[in-house]
Amino acid sequence: MRRTISRRHFLKLATATAAFSACTPAANRIVNVVEPQVKPPEESLPGEAVWYASTCRLCPAGCGIVVRTINGRAKKIEGNPAHPLNQGKLCARGQAGLQELYHPDRLRQAVRQSGGRESRQFEPIYWDDALETLLEKIQTTDPARLAFLGGLLPDSLYSLASRWLGALGAPSPIIFDLHAALAGHSLSAQVADALYGSSQLPVYDVGNANVIFSFGANFVETWGSPTAYGHAYGRFRQGQTGGRGFFVQFEPRLSNTAAAADEWIPIRPGTEGLVALALGRIMVEQGLAGAFGRSQAGLYRQVEVERLAEASDVSMETLHRLAIIFAQSDRPVAIPGGLPAGQSNGYDAYRAIHALNLVMRRLGLPGGVFLTPTSPAETLPAAPPPNSFANIQSLIEKMAAGEVETLLIHSANPVYALPTAAGFSEALAQVPFVVSFSPFVDETAVQSDLILPDHTYLESWGYQVVSPGADRPTVSSQQPVVQPLYDTRSTANIILTLAAEMGDSVAEALPWADEYLFLEDSASALFGSSLSAYGARTPGEFWAAWQQHGGWWSERELYQEPDVVGFDAQSPLPVVGARFEGDPITYPYHLHPYPTVGLGDGRGAHLPWLQELPETMTTARWQTWVELNPLTAGYLRVTDNDVVKVISPYGEIEAVVVVFPGIRPEVVGIPVGQGHSDYGRYAMWRGQNPVDLLAPVTVADSGALAWGATRVRIEPTGQKYTLARMESLDGEGRERIR
Repeated sequence: MRRTISRRHFLKLATATAAFSACTPAANRIVNVVEPQVKPPEESLPGEAVWYASTCRLCPAGCGIVVRTINGRAKKIEGNPAHPLNQGKLCARGQAGLQELYHPDRLRQAVRQSGGRESRQFEPIYWDDALETLLEKIQTTDPARLAFLGGLLPDSLYSLASRWLGALGAPSPIIFDLHAALAGHSLSAQVADALYGSSQLPVYDVGNANVIFSFGANFVETWGSPTAYGHAYGRFRQGQTGGRGFFVQFEPRLSNTAAAADEWIPIRPGTEGLVALALGRIMVEQGLAGAFGRSQAGLYRQVEVERLAEASDVSMETLHRLAIIFAQSDRPVAIPGGLPAGQSNGYDAYRAIHALNLVMRRLGLPGGVFLTPTSPAETLPAAPPPNSFANIQSLIEKMAAGEVETLLIHSANPVYALPTAAGFSEALAQVPFVVSFSPFVDETAVQSDLILPDHTYLESWGYQVVSPGADRPTVSSQQPVVQPLYDTRSTANIILTLAAEMGDSVAEALPWADEYLFLEDSASALFGSSLSAYGARTPGEFWAAWQQHGGWWSERELYQEPDVVGFDAQSPLPVVGARFEGDPITYPYHLHPYPTVGLGDGRGAHLPWLQELPETMTTARWQTWVELNPLTAGYLRVTDNDVVKVISPYGEIEAVVVVFPGIRPEVVGIPVGQGHSDYGRYAMWRGQNPVDLLAPVTVADSGALAWGATRVRIEPTGQKYTLARMESLDGEGRERIR
């Protein structure tokens, strides 16, 4: 029989209960505590903050971080003050890492597409079944037809994947990353190998220089390690070498780095190397570089300064003035950045810029150029420099020809990051079995058969050999700061599990039971190193210190001086102009795609904090825009917020006009990062991807992607779209009077 309680009787009971509770001693009360949905560490107390040292993985730099956790939940990310790379500083992307951990669109378990690729009909699958399916596919695939494509891989995962593929007899992992391509990492490593006999990325000692000539190196924004270079730039400006420092930026667009310079020289696209040649010729011809400089005069035997001044649109007077400034400084440094690396003549441009440092004898000296110090432990190898775009084209050809049966993709989104004209999506359709390890459903994961989501970096183990940017050997450690939130799996543990199941030589090559033991064993080689910044009496103490400090590094600066093997004064440097795809009459403008501080190459587009972050020069956000010089906008009869088509020989997109005086009239700038068709609710269908416009061409003698070698035309659409911007287009403080 159902029992009912009247309203009057309920109020009586409630009043009596409240009175009884008020008279009950606190020790006898029953208190209900809301516990977090994660398992906190046993050693922590409720409400007590616990900090964990780890490594940021939102760009290739490898900055050290410390993460504040309370009750097992990550609350705040800061830079690790003990880390020699970023020294306690952290960029906006690093701060936004919490949003990746708690993102509502993260995959929470392994899935397969029940309706086939691109169906987006995701069906959960038990991990045992998923790994059994993957194991069967790999065992039945000819090792020569197995491919591993990676992007921003931790060095620890690259090491395991390489061992595993090597034991299988499969090709080594192919690494391609749009961020690295825009920064010129592949080309930089190739030039370093040719000039200095080492593929270690060069490091430019900005903090100890007193004159900087930067050729498209946006080192306070997205190039290299922006946090480390930004910190060094502060020392450069504070006059630690006897003065405030003098900084010149050569590039066709006024970037944030150019705005911070003493002089911005808006050169024509593709003439960075020509300007460097002209400066070098003036210095050696007029004896400004001393006796050693005169001995290198043969490098500039083919250089005609007047012709290069006309080609670059830099006056003879300016070239002579800048050559004197550079030569008369005791600590000058010339930096080749991502911009010349994206031109068809990028290889020769890099050599010409490096030659300025050679002529001024700035190799291996404070304020000059040195190579990234390597890890002293063979068991902690750094991943090699990224593969060139030519290597990616070769992989695409094999995929299209049916020569790849199983493709594994980790930390890469090639469907989004590669030019559409490269044909990756069409070639991917010819691969019978594709596996993605992405924690998010991005454009490439959608075209996969199986998605085995990895942990986010705040839930993961690993290590990263810092390159470039450190002045000493540095290995950043990565450890989980929280327990995994969902039923995801470490890709490293997946590889170790598969190796154990395969047995024989494969299991022997990877003898570790799990990733933790692999890392502990690998890091133990650093125990007792004479370079160590912290002491440890036993391997166990070292492993604890490794986690506590956030890695291992030398206690002192340890510059690695380059050995000059690729400069011969009897062999003149070539004078080569840039080539551009597209008829200049039909396509009169040079396309200048550039990464932004927030979105980078597009990997930050799924985080709303970064979408909200204004681009520093235009203050625009949340969309794709095209920057036009006022003269160009007037010629096209468009203005701010007009929608135009940007058309190249390989594709077209629509973008909103931003009239920007800080760009050459024949150049149009478009930020990279938007235009995702997948990748979560904050990134999807927002703006368009300028990479779709790029010609699939390479840098001569390098194979790197010539991402700056495409011409475009602009067509007004007659439509308008009000762009979200931080600045008022009507003027500061003006009020409308009605």
